[in-house]
Amino acid sequence: MMNLSLNISNIGLRILVNDKEYFVPFSNYPEFKNAKIDEIFNVQFLSPSQLYWQSLDCDIELEALEAPERFPLRFNRQVV
Repeated sequence: MMNLSLNISNIGLRILVNDKEYFVPFSNYPEFKNAKIDEIFNVQFLSPSQLYWQSLDCDIELEALEAPERFPLRFNRQVV
């Protein structure tokens, strides 16, 4: 079973997954900056290494948080 804990600050999210801490900066993941608190806390595992926020239509691989230099491309959502 995967354990997950979240903490929100003014610069990003701290996510604790099975005793390993990750930081999700709003500067790299702007979809969280204006999200409602309940949307941020409504997270689930798609796999043991992938988190998913259905209401934000956003997912993050834990490996991308561990080694962001290996994942230089960023998704930019465009509204039409």
